[in-house]
Amino acid sequence: MDVIGLLGPLRRYARSLTRDESQAEDLVQDALVRAYERRGTFRPDGNLRGWLLSILHNTFIDDRRRHAAEARRTQHLAEQIEASAPADQEARVRLQQVQQAFLGLPDEQRAALHLVAIEGLSYQEAAATLDIPIGTLMSRLGRARAALRAFEAGHELPGAVSGKFRPNLRIVGGSRE
Repeated sequence: MDVIGLLGPLRRYARSLTRDESQAEDLVQDALVRAYERRGTFRPDGNLRGWLLSILHNTFIDDRRRHAAEARRTQHLAEQIEASAPADQEARVRLQQVQQAFLGLPDEQRAALHLVAIEGLSYQEAAATLDIPIGTLMSRLGRARAALRAFEAGHELPGAVSGKFRPNLRIVGGSRE
């Protein structure tokens, strides 16, 4: 069996079917794997070229059918999702507002809240990650949560100026000029 000598015709036919070089190579490889798995069905006096081209063609048809069935399932699922959960513009806008409020928190508060609330780290793990004492972490979390609760209650985040967040700064000693 001279399968190597038939790679040229197999590749040409695969390119003709798929119209894409990489898909054609994949198709030839899949067809050769099928041929190897079914080598017992080949008759010694049969036409090897015709047998391999037939396997390649059937592999191509099977792949097309599988992709078409997958596309139908995906379309059906998309229709079900769309029918059961229509996009709620108000919720989407609200989520964007909450995201902006979260992003408006000072860096240290946002980092602490992200590690604990989103990443699910324990207080101890989050404090170790940020290389701060656990009390400092808890303080930052408390301030971040208070700011977000105030936002939820309809108040502007402390320090917000023209939609941008400015951290509250306290002047210790000296004058305010």
